[in-house]
Amino acid sequence: MIRILEDFLASRTAIAVALVVAMVWGFWSPPLYDLDEGAFTEATREMMVSGNYASIYLNAEPRHDKPILIYWVQAASVHLFGLNEFALRLPSVLAGLAWVSALFAFTRRHLDAATAGVAAMLLALSLFVGLIAKAAVADALLNLFLVLAMFDIYSHFCHPSRRLLLRVFLWLGLGFLTKGPVAVLFPVIVSGLLYASDGRWRAWLRLVFDPVGLLLFVAIVLPWHIAVYLDSGWAFFEGFYLHHNLARYGNAMEGHSGGIFYYALVAPLLLMPFSGWFLGVLGNLGALRRDPLDRFVWLWFFSVLVVFSFSGTKLPHYMLYGVTGVVLLMAKYRDRLRSPWLGFVPALLFLGVLSALPQLFATLAQTTGRDYDRGLFEAGAQSFGGWPQLLCVSALLMAALILFLPLTVWRRLLLIGYVQAALVGGLIVPTVLDVLQAGPKAAGLFAREQEKDVVFYRVYQPSVSVYRQQVTTHAPAKPGQWVYVRTDHVAEYLAQPSPYRKHIVFSRPPATLIAVDGKAGD
Repeated sequence: MIRILEDFLASRTAIAVALVVAMVWGFWSPPLYDLDEGAFTEATREMMVSGNYASIYLNAEPRHDKPILIYWVQAASVHLFGLNEFALRLPSVLAGLAWVSALFAFTRRHLDAATAGVAAMLLALSLFVGLIAKAAVADALLNLFLVLAMFDIYSHFCHPSRRLLLRVFLWLGLGFLTKGPVAVLFPVIVSGLLYASDGRWRAWLRLVFDPVGLLLFVAIVLPWHIAVYLDSGWAFFEGFYLHHNLARYGNAMEGHSGGIFYYALVAPLLLMPFSGWFLGVLGNLGALRRDPLDRFVWLWFFSVLVVFSFSGTKLPHYMLYGVTGVVLLMAKYRDRLRSPWLGFVPALLFLGVLSALPQLFATLAQTTGRDYDRGLFEAGAQSFGGWPQLLCVSALLMAALILFLPLTVWRRLLLIGYVQAALVGGLIVPTVLDVLQAGPKAAGLFAREQEKDVVFYRVYQPSVSVYRQQVTTHAPAKPGQWVYVRTDHVAEYLAQPSPYRKHIVFSRPPATLIAVDGKAGD
């Protein structure tokens, strides 16, 4: 039995299973979540309907949050497979698979195949990596281009090659079209520090200002910028570069704030259940002076950590930009992880929290003062009660049993990683998204079936527009229209004076559709 497990973890099959369980299995099943997936996918749908592939619109209003590439690849997928969750999420899934493959190939080239296999499993089975790889947003694609650029930078540092240098500029250009300056910022910072630490800063300047490389970058980035300028003037440049980059860095936007140590606390959680393994590898910081690969990885990680720690807006997935290299070092130093407490306690605590979700949600429902939150917590407690909780407890017990296997600590943690990935991807995420989004999806599909025009009231859920396949605005309702109202605002809306009758035609919490009749009210 033990030999079979060791052989499995040393095989390519183990990598394939990790990818399927964490990144592929059931990605098409849960409804789109708001706001992020709903916003990206509705903007893609409107692009396809309008035929305007230069400017981005969301619910008929200009959207300046991100550049164009993610919308193009989502549109290409929808053209092939139709407008559904499978097609909209497929680009991110493919990007996630390529992301792990890039780490495997780089690690095998610079270390060995066994370490490459462990690194690939670690990355694929890490909590946030799996979540991002299944989400119809830009981050999986951005992380792919970031790691490709970083890996080619290091490979060029070790063995200079014209082909590698031009490839770096290719990845930078594609990353810039995916999410803007962040795709260039960290490769420039990290490469500069790496070359400076080796006394080769003049060589770095020559590389950065390589004319052919710069021309390649401009050839990738400039055509769309010209197209969006010709279509909408300076609006995108002001909205994206000034507001969503400079202003977002200087100030907390949309309530996403945090202290200076926010990312130092978040980084280990992103890699759950391998948080203890990550903390253990920090003890090898001394190797950065003598090992250029270690130096490169830590420069990469700490550059991301420092830059975002001083950002006004903080979102946990930003730290993903810096963890891929650390995963490589976790695999490299795997045999130094000997402390069961450090390795297993974070993983078991996390599975323990998942096992107690019904009780946790019930407690939160009793303590919150907001009706909307109370309704969601009560629905969560009900959805996770019964057999879902039994599955969570079973996963916790399975992880506890794995602790007693006569395997190295890192092998047992990888096995727990499979358990967590299956639980999160197969139960936790679908159940949470069903609580949050099954109502909005059903409301959108029902309105589409009835061919009714819908407007929002005190809510913004762009996924409803995706499922309706129509733009949904916040304009006052007209006779004959339906109004999408969150359940906690229904009484308020019905009580508003109106010359027209209003009545509920659909309700599935947290979504309600209210018809505004063309006849005068009482």
